[in-house]
Amino acid sequence: MATAPEYFDEAVENDYDKFAEAYAAENETSLNNAYYTRPAILDLAGDVAGRRILDAGCGAGPVFADLRDRGAIMTGFDSSVKMVELARRRLGPDAALRVADLSEPLPYPDGAFDDVISALVLHYLEDWSAPLAEIRRVLRPGGRLILAVNHPFIFKLLYPDADYFATVKWSEEYTFDGEKAVLTFWHRPLHAMSDAFTAAGFRTAVISEPYPAPGARERFPDELAGKTAFLSFLFFVLEAV
Repeated sequence: MATAPEYFDEAVENDYDKFAEAYAAENETSLNNAYYTRPAILDLAGDVAGRRILDAGCGAGPVFADLRDRGAIMTGFDSSVKMVELARRRLGPDAALRVADLSEPLPYPDGAFDDVISALVLHYLEDWSAPLAEIRRVLRPGGRLILAVNHPFIFKLLYPDADYFATVKWSEEYTFDGEKAVLTFWHRPLHAMSDAFTAAGFRTAVISEPYPAPGARERFPDELAGKTAFLSFLFFVLEAV
């Protein structure tokens, strides 16, 4: 089973307040974010002009900014105070941002949004039932949840002896803009994801394993040498029923 490095204090998991600036700086131009996750989310979102969109786990606000530039009416939250500060610095004082936690009831009325974006958030949570139910509550009927999570096969690639079919907590050390950080995730198999979506009142419209965005191969020749694509995250478009 995957374990955290020895120095990791498990009492404060995924402490984005501690490394928010480094994380945000790294991901402005990184392969996994700038050339993979964000372009995939924008592609799945399509024409968003006039749509009311909630960015659930907005981080420093890059997806919020891109969707706003495309005409969406944006609202966002993050559980990290520091991330919300960075987002407000990027997006301006009038941006509809607040500190909130997806694992708790959301401070928005029923049916308030046409779409919810949840990019790389749910895989931090052991329980998906309550968060998905809250997202479904704040979506109008027919609204969309567009999300990205760790691809479930990645855990098995990293830890071949692990049980793919179990819901398992695991940690990895990363370096963001020269600063070390530890992220702790919950692996769950694909069927468990699908079951959770259905139980919360969603229909799966799209499952995507996207190619990197144009320009990625030129910017990251070593990482993409000999590859047409790679597995990192798994993307869904879910419709509220």
